[in-house]
Amino acid sequence: MDQRTWSAFHLTDNRSSKADPHLISADDDHFAAIALSLQTSIADLTARLENLQKSRGGHGKEAVERDLEIHQTNDRLRTLRRFSVDLCLGRFVPTDGTGPVYIGRVGLTDRDGRQLLIDWRTPAAEPFFAATHADPMGVTSRRRYRWSYGRITDYWDEALTPGTDTADLALDDDSAFIAGLSAGRSPRMRDVLGTIAADQDAIIRAGSRGALVVDGGPGTGKTVVALHRAAYLLYADPRLAGNRGGVLVVGPHEPYLGYVADVLPSLGEEGVRTCTLRDLLPEGATATTESDDAIARLKSSATMVEAIEPAVAFYEEPPRKPFVVETPWADVTLRPADWAEAFDAPEAGTPHNDGRDVVWEALVTNVADKLDGEARPAEVRRALAQNQDLVRVVTRAWPLLEPSDIVADLWSVPAFLRKCAPALGADEVRALQRRQPYAWTESDLPLLDAARRRIGDPDASRRRRHRAATLSAERARMDDVVGDLLDSTVHDDGEGVMSMLRGQDLRDSLVDQTASPAEEPDALAGPFAHIIVDEAQELTDADWQMLLSRCPSRSFTIVGDRAQARRGFTETWPERLSRVGVKQVTTASLTVNYRTPEEVMAVAAPTIQAVLPDANVPTSIRTSGLPVRHERSAERDAIVERWLSENAEGTACVIGDPSFVERPRVRSLSPAHAKGLEFDLVVLVEPDTFGAGIEGAVDRYVAMTRTTRELVVLSDEV
Repeated sequence: MDQRTWSAFHLTDNRSSKADPHLISADDDHFAAIALSLQTSIADLTARLENLQKSRGGHGKEAVERDLEIHQTNDRLRTLRRFSVDLCLGRFVPTDGTGPVYIGRVGLTDRDGRQLLIDWRTPAAEPFFAATHADPMGVTSRRRYRWSYGRITDYWDEALTPGTDTADLALDDDSAFIAGLSAGRSPRMRDVLGTIAADQDAIIRAGSRGALVVDGGPGTGKTVVALHRAAYLLYADPRLAGNRGGVLVVGPHEPYLGYVADVLPSLGEEGVRTCTLRDLLPEGATATTESDDAIARLKSSATMVEAIEPAVAFYEEPPRKPFVVETPWADVTLRPADWAEAFDAPEAGTPHNDGRDVVWEALVTNVADKLDGEARPAEVRRALAQNQDLVRVVTRAWPLLEPSDIVADLWSVPAFLRKCAPALGADEVRALQRRQPYAWTESDLPLLDAARRRIGDPDASRRRRHRAATLSAERARMDDVVGDLLDSTVHDDGEGVMSMLRGQDLRDSLVDQTASPAEEPDALAGPFAHIIVDEAQELTDADWQMLLSRCPSRSFTIVGDRAQARRGFTETWPERLSRVGVKQVTTASLTVNYRTPEEVMAVAAPTIQAVLPDANVPTSIRTSGLPVRHERSAERDAIVERWLSENAEGTACVIGDPSFVERPRVRSLSPAHAKGLEFDLVVLVEPDTFGAGIEGAVDRYVAMTRTTRELVVLSDEV
C-alpha cells in the first residue's frame, strides 16, 4: 500500500490541524505495514485452513487436535477479515525512549517477526488503558483513535509524564473519548475498546478466582466491563483457555442479547455462549410472569429448590420384601439387603434416570454371583431383561421420571408438597396449589431446572437407550455374519484373517457406530469455567441455584446495581452471595456515569434517593445542553416524528406505553426490558403509573437513565 496515495486519516475540516504530516505520517507508515501484514496473514491462514480440512483427521488425540486447530484458525481468520487497519486501537510512547507501541484487538507481526500490534489483553498493553497522570506507568504519551468505516475521523493525544515534549502531539479539550460518548447510538452496542478507562481496565484484568462483583449505577460501563472481561479471561486465564469449560454470559432479557451480540466477536471471541435464565431449559420459552407476588416470593427461596431432592428420592425406595427371580439356570432370591445394596450402587450426583441403569446392572451382578458361574453376566443380563415380573418390580421401585411431572405434582398434590417441603405452613401449601400445574411461570424455572439435573433429561435417556439397543442389535448381527463366515471356512486363509475374526476387537470395529447417532449435548448445561451475570441484582436465591449448578468452581463476574433491584436489595453483595452459596467475594465499584447527561441525572437521582437514600448514584462527566422536557401524552407521536426528521442517525425508545408501535430506530419497551440498553432519545410515558414503593421508583429511575442525550417525560398533567 503506497503511503503517498492513501492515508488512514479522514479528518473533518474542524480537525484539519490534526492532519499535519508531522503528526500523522509515522502512523500512516505503520498502518501501511499493518495492511500488508493483514493481507499476507489472511492468505497464509486461508491456505493453512484448506490443508487442515483436506488432511485425514486421524483418531483419538490426533483428531481432537486437528479439530481444535481448525477451530482456532477459523476464529483468527474471521477476526482478521472483520477488520482492516482499524484493528489498531491506539498507541503509547514509553519513557525509555523506545518507539511507539501500537495496541490492537489482536496481536500482529510481519514476516520478519516485527511486532506491529500488541494484543490488548497482554500485560504489555496494560499501560495503554491503565496509565493516568497520577500514575503514568512509564508512559510519556498516549494516542487513541476514533475509527469510522475503516478511517480515523479523530484522535486524541495525552501527555502523561511531566515535561513531555508535546511538539508531535495534538492536544485538545474535545477528546475522541468524550466525542465517542456523545455519538449517536445504534441498535447494537457501540465499540468502546479504544476508550476503556483506567478504573474499568483494572476490573477487566482482575483474576477469576471466586466471585468479582462489579457494582455501579447507570451508565458506568458495567456491561462494557463484563463483556471485555469475558474476552480477556479467555485469552489470559489458563483455566479458561483452550475450551476448558468456557465462559457463559447471562443477560436479563432478549433485547439485551441482541444489543450486545457484536461486542465479543469484535474482540476476537466467537465461542462465548450468551443466554437469559429462560434459555437454560425448554420450559423457559413459554413461561409467563408469576401474577401473585406472594407466590413468587415463596418460590424464590433456595429452600423451595431443595424440595426437589426428597421429591425424587420418593421414587428411589428399594422393595422391602424378598423376591424370587426365575432364571433358565436356577431360581434366585433377592432379599431386602440385596435390593438396598443395588439401590445404593449409583454414585452421588448420578441423575435418577441414569441411576436406574446402574441399579439394574447391580441386580444383574447380584444374580450372576448367586448362580455361582453357571452363566456368564451377558447371558444373565439377557435373561433378566425378558423377566417381566422383575422389570415390573424395578419399574415400580425406581421408575423413569419426567422432571416436569415432579414439579407439577408439587403444585397439585398437597400431601406430596408437605412431605417434600415440611417447612411450609398449611396456608402456604394451599396457596401453591393450582388448577393447571403445567402452566409454567418464571418462578417455576429454578425448580424445573433442579428437577432436570436431579432426574436427567428424559429424552436424552430415551435416546441413549435407543442407541444402546441399536448398537447391541448391530453387534449381534455382525456376530452372526462372522459366525457364518467361520462356519463356512474349513481352513484359514494363510494370512490369519479368520483367526482375527475370532477376536472381539476386530468384531467391535466392524460394528457400524453411525447406525444410531450419538446424542447432542446441551450446550447450556455446563459446567462452565466462568459465568458472567449482568443485572444480577434481579436474581432470586432460587435463580442463583441454576447458575451455581453450572459453575462448580464458583468463578463469577457479577454485574449489577443494588439501586436498580425491582424487588429491593437491602443486603450487601457479600451477604446476598454468601446466603446463596458463594463465599469468596470481591467487590469493585464504578462511580462515573459516562452515558447519562448531568441534566437527566439531576432529575433521575432524587427519584431513587427518595426510597433508597444510600443508592450508588454515579456522577455524570458530561452535559448535553438539553434540559429534561415535560409534555402532554398526546404529543407522543409528534415528538417521535420530529426527532426522526431532525436526526438521520441514532435510536430512540418509548418506555412505558405498550400501545406504541415500533418503527425503524424507535423501540417500544417496558422499564424492565429497557435495562442494560441505551438510546439517544427516551420518551417516558406516564411514569407515575409505574407504581409506588421501590419497584415503581426503580422503574422510573431505570427508564430515565437509558438516554445518552435527551429525555422527554409525558403526562396528562403537565
